[in-house]
Amino acid sequence: MREQRSKGAAGTAAGDGEASLGAAFVIQWVNELASAVRDQRDYLTQLDAAIGDADHGINLDRGLRAAVAKLEGMEQEAPGIILEAVGTALTFTVGGAAGPLYGSGFRDLGRALGSKERFGPEDLLVALRSGLGAIQKLGAAAVGDKTIVDAFVPGLAAFERGLRAGAGWPAAATRARQAAEDGMRATVPLQARKGRASYLGPRSMGHQDPGATSTALLFSALERAAGGTASAAGEPP
Repeated sequence: MREQRSKGAAGTAAGDGEASLGAAFVIQWVNELASAVRDQRDYLTQLDAAIGDADHGINLDRGLRAAVAKLEGMEQEAPGIILEAVGTALTFTVGGAAGPLYGSGFRDLGRALGSKERFGPEDLLVALRSGLGAIQKLGAAAVGDKTIVDAFVPGLAAFERGLRAGAGWPAAATRARQAAEDGMRATVPLQARKGRASYLGPRSMGHQDPGATSTALLFSALERAAGGTASAAGEPP
């Protein structure tokens, strides 16, 4: 199935902090994420092979393909309903811890947006905060534990700072992507304290966390959907 991708920022005005976002935007965001994960699937799996089950890229790619398929015909649905559907697809098709974590995150993103047909960057900020809360509640992880959270927290904080500074919505998304990538790279020297990687103890040090890497891809996809020009987050040198 071909992914439903469109050019530019779906439903946004570049540099407009009050951009109106809708179903087209969230569909593009999910498709951008699916494309990025597909491109980086082997790299994500290699990262996971060092400290996990060697299946993060494979599983997440499968889940996002299922999510994209579920989006077919949902163009007229409320953005929140679409994101909840994505979360459900991820929960039931992605194995390991990533499925429930990303699934709960997307579902709470959708619930925060509710049934409104249009929303703005400030609404997205609140929704992202809700998604992070769901992930942290389920995984009981904090910054420094070498998980998804290590990229999500700084990405979200930078997004908020960008909006507050009046940088414009696409620029705020770019700042978020940059900060998420910094958080991703900061996991390399950490000792894992959550998940399967924690069983390795000090041997988990020196490896980039695969979950933080896929989260950086999430923010890279957000930047692309906002009309920015994201780099391939997590791409090996």
